[in-house]
Amino acid sequence: MASLGGLVRLVTRNAGVLGNVSRSGIRRTAMTFSVNHRASLTATEDRSRSILPQNPTAPRANQVRHYSAKAPMTLELIRERVILVLKLYDKIDHAKLDLNSHFIEDLGLDSLDHVEVIMAMEDEFGFEIPDRDAERLTKPAEIVRYIADKEDVYE
Repeated sequence: MASLGGLVRLVTRNAGVLGNVSRSGIRRTAMTFSVNHRASLTATEDRSRSILPQNPTAPRANQVRHYSAKAPMTLELIRERVILVLKLYDKIDHAKLDLNSHFIEDLGLDSLDHVEVIMAMEDEFGFEIPDRDAERLTKPAEIVRYIADKEDVYE
């Protein structure tokens, strides 16, 4: 916290902005601010004391950690989710879509669309696919195999 003198110097230095303000008026304002600030700090300390336990040797409640895990995945579930994400992409013709369709040659996507598909897969499965790996994922079946490898799903 700044001292009272420091606050007065700061306000006095900027007095040109304030117009005709007397030094006593500035000092009175600074003192009021300082007293009010100390009072609010004291009130905060009083509130925190009432929240904290009064007896530091009193036993605390048992704390339990809860762990969660993702639902188990299967290859079939990964296939369904990959196909669903691809069906939701508006530039892909549903009639031409299957697991062995090439994104660029069969489905007519360009490189930017391929990047968007990979980003959608990252969002769906919750992990990042590095660019060097994403360049090789040109078919839905390759994406399914890649995700299964990352999630340790084998059948």
